Amino acid sequence: MNQYANLKKMIELAEEAWSAASSNGLTHIRTRYTEGSQLVTETGHEFINMCSCSYLGLDKHPDIIQGAIDALTKEKVMILPTSRTRIGLSLLDETETDLSRLFQAEAIVTLSCAAASSGMLPLIASGALSQQEKPLMIFDRYAHFSMNHLKSGCGDETDILTCPHNDLAWIETELKKANGRPVFYIADGAYSMGGYTPIEALKALQEKYGLYLYFDDSHSISMYGNQGVGFVRSSYDTLHPRTIIVASLGKAFGATGGLVLLGDPKMRRAIEIYGGPLGWSQTANVPALGAIRASVRIHESDELVTLQRQLAGIMNTFDELIPTENALNNLPIRVVDLNDAERAIEASAEIYRRGFYTSAVFFPIVARGRAGLRVMGRADLAHEDIAAFCRAVADFQ
Repeated sequence: MNQYANLKKMIELAEEAWSAASSNGLTHIRTRYTEGSQLVTETGHEFINMCSCSYLGLDKHPDIIQGAIDALTKEKVMILPTSRTRIGLSLLDETETDLSRLFQAEAIVTLSCAAASSGMLPLIASGALSQQEKPLMIFDRYAHFSMNHLKSGCGDETDILTCPHNDLAWIETELKKANGRPVFYIADGAYSMGGYTPIEALKALQEKYGLYLYFDDSHSISMYGNQGVGFVRSSYDTLHPRTIIVASLGKAFGATGGLVLLGDPKMRRAIEIYGGPLGWSQTANVPALGAIRASVRIHESDELVTLQRQLAGIMNTFDELIPTENALNNLPIRVVDLNDAERAIEASAEIYRRGFYTSAVFFPIVARGRAGLRVMGRADLAHEDIAAFCRAVADFQ
């Protein structure tokens, strides 16, 4: 029992902090956008969202919004609710062609990044993507919950191990013991609490042992690499046939939906037919596809570089005023350590009253005893706003 997860225990340990966050008005806030980067609640409280994953501010970009409108106007339908394996819109193929060109890899659009992993990881466990031989699956300890929660289902098919975070020696030991059996390593490319996977060392293990690599790189797409292809993809000239990347198109990319990138296009057939939620009738809708195509055009333009530079400037301002462990790491995610969940919630509530929402993070989002404030920078923030936010945070350090 509870070989791979213990949700009951997690809830027991986390409920006190979540209840405190709710009683302090930090959950279920409902808002509308005003001009610029301001949000306003139904009671009239205006604030700036410092935990948005739209790191480049593309979620409000007029070209992306118009792309969604134009696609809906042209296609005159919201969605084709049939399995894409049977029937699909030509617009879906056109969108995937655009994404394949941008990322220089075989691209599959999914309903979300979580749906991508829900379809991909059990399929991997079955051996369908490793020449019908069931692999050993190694999950990094800090792999995102959208992947970690699938361990139990994967464990019904094959052997599952959990690796200490970024522990290359541990991984290599298991590769040696596998003695030629396929091994998949499952991790984030860029982690939601900051930091990266050791991609160059993992690529070396890939070349030496034939290691398969599976990364969720949602938090670096658009911000990192030429044309915003992300941390993992930018580390390869040509995506390795044993590397799979999944990502969200609803964070910095500014659209919606999820993405699978394959180094081996021959994997596509098994994924489309047997990949569960990747082939069900709930596919990406027409406005989503139009928004994705519009975002691709921005990524292929000079505007993306301008936005990346603006974001870097915002994060440099933050790092000068609030030093943290992840300062100057080319990601817009920072965690201000406050150690105690109660203190983190108190700080978040007071900072919200001052006009900035920054999320208090505590177990199970972070390890017990590592509570703090998670800060997400954005290219569309003004420097005076980030400075005012830093002054508010500094009062609680």
